[in-house]
Amino acid sequence: MSLQDAVYEKYQELFDHTPLLVRSPGRVNLIGEHTDYNNGLVLPAAIDKNIVLAIGKRDDHAVHLHSLDQNQTYSTALDELVRSPLLWPDYILGVAQQLTKRGYTLQGFNIVFGGDIPQGAGLSSSAALECATGFALNELFNLGITRLDLALTAQAAENEFVGVKCGLMDQFASVFGQKQRLIKLDCADFSHEYIPFNNPELRIVLFDTQVKHSLASSAYNERREQCEYGVSLIQKHHFEVKSLRDATLEQLDRYVRPVDEVVYNRCSYVVSEIKRLQDGCDDLKRDDFESFGKRMFETHDGLQHLYEVSCEELDILVDLVRNNDAVLGARMMGGGFGGCTINLVKASEVDRVVKEVGEAYTEKTHKKTQAYVANISEGTARLN
Repeated sequence: MSLQDAVYEKYQELFDHTPLLVRSPGRVNLIGEHTDYNNGLVLPAAIDKNIVLAIGKRDDHAVHLHSLDQNQTYSTALDELVRSPLLWPDYILGVAQQLTKRGYTLQGFNIVFGGDIPQGAGLSSSAALECATGFALNELFNLGITRLDLALTAQAAENEFVGVKCGLMDQFASVFGQKQRLIKLDCADFSHEYIPFNNPELRIVLFDTQVKHSLASSAYNERREQCEYGVSLIQKHHFEVKSLRDATLEQLDRYVRPVDEVVYNRCSYVVSEIKRLQDGCDDLKRDDFESFGKRMFETHDGLQHLYEVSCEELDILVDLVRNNDAVLGARMMGGGFGGCTINLVKASEVDRVVKEVGEAYTEKTHKKTQAYVANISEGTARLN
């Protein structure tokens, strides 16, 4: 049974009426890591792994939720939207709370959802659930919300209700995704451009380290502070520099390097990565996937040695494909200290690469990697 059919049938079993169905995808980010909170550029895409959500109106103010994957049910009311002990309802309740806070009128609703986005692999299943919820409520109650406001509402739900201080990239990619196109998103003003990514001879392959080191959250906050400190050192001489988006490598050499070598490394990675993304988009417009792939390796090297958010398992996965003719590029993806690497692999060689990398990774780490092939797909949409 398909995911869509399973969600639909469970909804009818629990609530005995025909629901509205929507889906919202997970995402990958090809290049542009740790640039979002520096007002930089990112290059995500929606993928063909989704949350499918069924929703229907109620005659009261109750909210009834069922997770197909967890086989759990949670009930509350619109005037009692607080965090749950189960966590997964919070992504739905947070969106409802944000819509109410913004002045939209809701009534009670039922939801059943399920997904095929791998959990904990850094593919933004939480953002997909938030975006599916916002889109579904918008459709169900005819709220007239724009796609940008849906993404911003979903981000606010994660920031304020769930308590995760994410940028907008995940939600934006989920809502705005288009088939065979990447999204060049400017995190300073949310303007965007679609970049073609259509090569039937290549596949996007994700290798999951199956580890998540505890350093992640504290290191993330520390990196943000280091970037802000670097900007403050430049601002003493160039007040117009408001973020690392405005900074140059020459300014970093002159004003940051003599004060703090570590902060210089962090900042130089970000400034270089923003330029690398812009050059990478030019590569893709010329269908130069080999040059783009080399930039992915450069990004990983910067994340490993300058930004220092990689880990042994991620480095091993990248090194295992670095000299493989079937792999054009690879890097760690996401916040770091675990999660996935993203790889551009020749389509005819995917099975061989997955087998060889899997065996070598296990031999080196005594852990197993999980591989996923992701296709660039459409964003959040109605299914019926």
